[in-house]
Amino acid sequence: MDFLKDLFAFMSERKKWWLAPMIILLLLIGVIIVIGGGSAVAPFIYTLF
Repeated sequence: MDFLKDLFAFMSERKKWWLAPMIILLLLIGVIIVIGGGSAVAPFIYTLF
């Protein structure tokens, strides 16, 4: 969690708010890959890609 606090502090201090959508998108894709790797939902997630 320290990493997320540091990242948020960096974005607020340096006014780099354009990084937020990219970070959220990368986290979302990572979560989809992790969930799709070993569950019954995997065939439905693979059709998205």
